[in-house]
Amino acid sequence: MNRIPILQMGQTLLVTIQVDMQDQMALALQDDLANKISTSGARGVLIDISALEIVDSFVGRMLASISGISRILDATTVVVGMQPAVAITLVELGLSLEGVRTALNVERGVELLALTRKENAFAR
Repeated sequence: MNRIPILQMGQTLLVTIQVDMQDQMALALQDDLANKISTSGARGVLIDISALEIVDSFVGRMLASISGISRILDATTVVVGMQPAVAITLVELGLSLEGVRTALNVERGVELLALTRKENAFAR
């Protein structure tokens, strides 16, 4: 099974999903990200799904699960690049992706992570 690469840029992990995610690949990504956050001390996770044309309910739930795991490990997850058809499908499936932060593109996602870090610094 192919694994999705996780790149580290400072305190942020970058995941670019460029293939249709199968269920096993999504589960592997969840495990890989949890381990990478834990070992690297990353404070942010940016998941770029701009290449995905279809997101089924399982992958949608996995994105929400990844966000929850990241939060517990003291990292913020932002999903970027969602295609309009994917957003419509998720809403039609009744998946609100509660707790998942989203941004239109990578640039805005990086800005959102920086803003979140500042807010968290003030809260501590």
